[in-house]
Amino acid sequence: MNRWLRSFGIDPPTFYTSLKGLRRFWRDYHKIETLNSSTSYPWIIKPNYPCLHDFYGQSGVASGHYFHQDLYVAQKIFRNAPIKHVDVGSRIDGFVAHVASFRALEVFDYRELSPIIPNVTFRQFDLLSVPAQLDACCDSLSCLHVLEHIGLGRYGDPIDLSGHLRALESLAKLLKPKGTLYLSAPIGAERIEYNAHRVFSLKRISGWFATLFEIVDFSYVDDAGHLHTEANLQEVIERSEEFTYSLAIFELRRI
Repeated sequence: MNRWLRSFGIDPPTFYTSLKGLRRFWRDYHKIETLNSSTSYPWIIKPNYPCLHDFYGQSGVASGHYFHQDLYVAQKIFRNAPIKHVDVGSRIDGFVAHVASFRALEVFDYRELSPIIPNVTFRQFDLLSVPAQLDACCDSLSCLHVLEHIGLGRYGDPIDLSGHLRALESLAKLLKPKGTLYLSAPIGAERIEYNAHRVFSLKRISGWFATLFEIVDFSYVDDAGHLHTEANLQEVIERSEEFTYSLAIFELRRI
């Protein structure tokens, strides 16, 4: 129910926190107005920009899928220093920004990207229809939290129930032999939460790599949002059905 309400701009937890913060907001506003009225050069103070949640938040968010994958994979790219890195569909204001802070990269995405970003060359691109001139175009490639969306129509793309499998083949096509692919996707009990995303069985998704990629490294973010690096894939597979919505992070080498 919360997901449906949020789709229409109604978020019950946010509404509750706003109500809780409103009393403190007005109390502090009257206090600062009283102090302001006794100064020699009073400020113009208008209660027109309410921030009702920061009273209760922490200093920042340092957990969860996107925080860990974006930082972890960007650090790997920094260490590996590829000749040419291409990203397909990852978060612009997270992972792409991290990488662009220390090197140039190309970004491919199904949707448009209007702003011009230093160190980023953008190409509008359909991963299920890779033009021949992009075959083996890079030695390093990333596709983070993207595979699960392809073919569900969420971003205006055509419906394709097997879009994730076709996308894996296309990612392999973009890479040079022995090139590196950084790939992440949600794992847990296999399902489609339409039209948001798929959640993959860890055993099945790792099996799909067999003819295309060698698994170099496996890490994951658990249901609580904590990162586990260089994990034992087989051990995690054995208990992965207990996961509800975790994240697998693979470093793969093109066969």
